[in-house]
Amino acid sequence: MNDAPAIHGDLFQALFNTAPDAMVVVDREGRIVLANPQAEHMFGYGPHELHGQPVEALLPERVRVAHQSHRSGYMDRPRVRPMGAGYELTGVRRNGQPFPVEIGLSPIRTGEQLLFAASIRDISETQRARQALVRARYDAAAGQVSRLLLESPSYDMAVDKVPSLVATALHTDAAAILFRDSHGRGWHCRAAVGAGQLLQKAICRDLSEGGWHGDARALALGEPSVEAFPRMRAAAEAEHFMDAALVPLLDRYEPLGLLLVLSRGPGTFDHDKMHFLQSVANMLAAAVQRSRSEEQLAHAQRLDAIGQLTGGIAHDFNNLLTVISGNLQLLSAALPDDPLAREAADSAARAADRCAALTGKLLSFASRRHLSPRAIQPGQLLAELKEMLGRTLGERIVVATATAGALPPIEVDPSEFDTALVNLAVNARDAMPRGGRLDIAVRFDAGEPSQPPGSGQVVFRIQDTGFGMPPEVLAHALDPFFTTKEVGKGSGLGLSMVYGFMKQSGGRMTIESQLGYGTVVELFFPAADPSRLPSPEGAPPASPPGVATILVVEDEPQVRGVALAFLHSLGYTAHEAASAEEAIQRLREHPAIDLLFSDIVLGNGMTGVELAETARHLRPDLPVLLTSGYERLAPDISDAALQQFAMLPKPYRKEDLARAVYRALRAVQP
Repeated sequence: MNDAPAIHGDLFQALFNTAPDAMVVVDREGRIVLANPQAEHMFGYGPHELHGQPVEALLPERVRVAHQSHRSGYMDRPRVRPMGAGYELTGVRRNGQPFPVEIGLSPIRTGEQLLFAASIRDISETQRARQALVRARYDAAAGQVSRLLLESPSYDMAVDKVPSLVATALHTDAAAILFRDSHGRGWHCRAAVGAGQLLQKAICRDLSEGGWHGDARALALGEPSVEAFPRMRAAAEAEHFMDAALVPLLDRYEPLGLLLVLSRGPGTFDHDKMHFLQSVANMLAAAVQRSRSEEQLAHAQRLDAIGQLTGGIAHDFNNLLTVISGNLQLLSAALPDDPLAREAADSAARAADRCAALTGKLLSFASRRHLSPRAIQPGQLLAELKEMLGRTLGERIVVATATAGALPPIEVDPSEFDTALVNLAVNARDAMPRGGRLDIAVRFDAGEPSQPPGSGQVVFRIQDTGFGMPPEVLAHALDPFFTTKEVGKGSGLGLSMVYGFMKQSGGRMTIESQLGYGTVVELFFPAADPSRLPSPEGAPPASPPGVATILVVEDEPQVRGVALAFLHSLGYTAHEAASAEEAIQRLREHPAIDLLFSDIVLGNGMTGVELAETARHLRPDLPVLLTSGYERLAPDISDAALQQFAMLPKPYRKEDLARAVYRALRAVQP
């Protein structure tokens, strides 16, 4: 029996040393009096090195003072009760590495002394497994959101379902998706779950007033130190929310929207949850941008289809105008000396000319082409454009033009210049929905006195009385695809196209605008040398330059008849062909043909360009003159192929045909 205490002591020592968990025993002062090998190994100490150490040495330095106070309060209680296992905190190894632990604490009485035994378990692997499960759940939820956004037949329906998926994945109480409005001046809630109307309006007001700078953050709504989002915090407190997460939907320049999640528990949004929300926000932003790109692509395809339709209509319309205008000219030549009849014919001819001018404008807007600059008088450009702008902008917009004295010429592509001015005018019209005034003035800016003469600039000033633009919109006004219009109401390419045209033309542009005071755009073109202006076209000789035989190739019989009548009246001998194949046969049968005059679009078979190239193989010195109402209607015609031959656009007058034939024949004469 005397050996019992020794046996019990040995048994206790064996159990203490072989326990699977780390075990330490501390006294009332918090000194470690006993530690088993598992504790020494877990915390990185050698045998007996923990003896005499304060237990706070096993904790991170930032919590040691707080733990000491907590320990003293626990140990000084009159009746100390065991603290069950499952209490989690952070331990620290001898090398300073922190790791998660789970502890259980029990008091031990040995005679008059009160000690405290702590059972410590490293839960690093358990925590990692727990985190892995949570992250796997987040990954599955992110995959579900991704599939929804990719596979949903409706983008709007997909976005409406995202807040519910996010709130379910995070076990939170509310979620919302908010977007900027089309003008970038305010916010609206696109979809929400668990957030009332008052809360939605409060966050939209805070966002509109600049309470957020596009950073992702977790926000403790109840902390008095938090000054941002005062309305949202007040509304959230009324609905008992304590924590919020705000994650931006990033765009190229600034956030296009916001993902907001609210929780009724404090400290909800840890790193993993914020990472999940950032992933969802990125997918939402990508879906929004994809939707916009698809809309822009569809818009571009519609424009391309409209361009092709316009080209086809213009081609047929120009053929009709050629017949109408040509027969009017033939009729005028045969009319008796009757003033009323001649005036009627002249009036009809002028109407046909206006139709031809309008068709030419339509073609310049429907097709893209390389710039073909030439020296032109600015005042003439503006005068020709004013009438078209009046029809384009409607009666509610007053268009006024002014030219400041004599101006030097500018070297531009006339069609592209017209397109640029129309783009600016249409933008101005959209800023004046209730009507207004558009002033277009042109002046000469001589520049600094030190600059050489003739080096100034011709300035077109376009000013409207519209809404104007706020600074944040003005800063991006020239960016491609930037627009304040609703989706489907504009591509955002108008001003960027004007800017590109100015750069190609060697000029520059400026924009000044203020909200409520309209917009002023100035286009600066380098002044050109007046000697570059084309000299007035001289009339062709009354009689053709020698005896010439011309082959007319045209698949439209009435147009072909007008061309033949014009040529016969000019004194030329003319043969006709209705197709390219027939024309090649005529060239072989009549080696005396001096000029090939062919339409480019010849229906089925070869185009006029292919016919001209074939004819040049048969007769390398044969002059060629092509004509067309819209040459792009013919497939597979390159600019290089067109530039090989002289071109006469339809509809043409008799004088135009005479001049073009004269030049084509003279160009190959020695």
